[in-house]
Amino acid sequence: MHILFLTQILPYPPVSGPKVKTWHVLRYLAEHGYKITLASFIRSEETPYIEDVKMICDTVYTVPVHRSRIMDGYYLLRSQFTGRPFLVERDDLSEMRDLVRKVISSNSIDVVHADQLTMTQFAFPLPVPEHKRPALVFDAHNAVWTITERMKQNAAPFLQLPLALETKRIRNYEGKIVKYFDATLAVTEPDRMALLGALRLQDRGAEIPTISVIPIAVDTTKIKPVQPAHDSFNILTMGTLYYPPNADGIRWFIQQVFPIVRKKLPQATLTIVGKNPPKDFLNLAANKDSGIVAPGFVPELDPYFARSAVTVVPVRAGGGMRVRILEAFARAAPVVTTTVGLEGIDASPGEDVLVADSPEEFAASVIDLIEQKDLRQQLSKNGRRLVEKKYDWQVVLGRLDEIYSGLTRNGKT
Repeated sequence: MHILFLTQILPYPPVSGPKVKTWHVLRYLAEHGYKITLASFIRSEETPYIEDVKMICDTVYTVPVHRSRIMDGYYLLRSQFTGRPFLVERDDLSEMRDLVRKVISSNSIDVVHADQLTMTQFAFPLPVPEHKRPALVFDAHNAVWTITERMKQNAAPFLQLPLALETKRIRNYEGKIVKYFDATLAVTEPDRMALLGALRLQDRGAEIPTISVIPIAVDTTKIKPVQPAHDSFNILTMGTLYYPPNADGIRWFIQQVFPIVRKKLPQATLTIVGKNPPKDFLNLAANKDSGIVAPGFVPELDPYFARSAVTVVPVRAGGGMRVRILEAFARAAPVVTTTVGLEGIDASPGEDVLVADSPEEFAASVIDLIEQKDLRQQLSKNGRRLVEKKYDWQVVLGRLDEIYSGLTRNGKT
């Protein structure tokens, strides 16, 4: 089976949640005999990794993409007139449309696999007669409309109306995609229900499609347990820091939780790892008395886990799954997160992870883990066991074969 796989970002190296998810899906498909043609947007810093991607994909095409605030403003304005989400407008590049058209016209493509919402537009519709089009798979990393909905709840008053309008545009668009595509993949049950809800709002009489839940996976043979330093007082948090929900959650921790921790444990420190830290994070890190360091992107995470007593994943707005939690579990690191942060991960609060939503409860959980060695060891052991059993990529991704073979049986390929 020949797959045209469309990605919004080059999936290597797998150093962020979206890349981790996509890389393991590609690995699985390649190792199980599927022929893959990859068409991806690419940033200049990603160019050196094209050869790595070619190791598992039969053919790789790339389309350069550039971001600027001026152009983002233009796309945001344009979305007000087209009714399409800002994210879709921003990525609607003619070069990608031309590439997809060329690949489909010159190859026998069985399936177009659109990875993330913005890539669905290049298969919606395809430039071929309906009876000849390949099967279409929408790989939804999130139900995106729920992210902007949650961001609205925590946003300043002047941002609430724009976010409400964007939420409506995204929800309408996701409903259309779920209706049009032959198969949709969600990473959590809440995302599956949110995508079905988007469809029902779009068309109450529509036939209810099957949306398959396949969790995000990690490679537990490559990510090994890390032995933490003895009597560490360091707190580690990590994420793609230019992604607004990640920055929002960490900012909440810095402003409302960390001061409570420092009042009880003045020697506590916070390390914020991730690409493109916001200016306010850097300003705090520049103050030696803040107890905060922000090294930015780091090529290896293990040394930072080794220096830390606890990992925190503070999330107030988001969808999908937090790969940060799975990777911390794989390294046998004890984790504190929020209810939203744990969504989609079948972990038991109090046994595998600590969960808290108020600043006081979150701080108390962090303090308990720093002070109680036995509790740290319990969470470390249970988290590692959980991720090996339920979230290793070889365990999770077998469902892909069922979905693709189902498309074949139903005459879609």
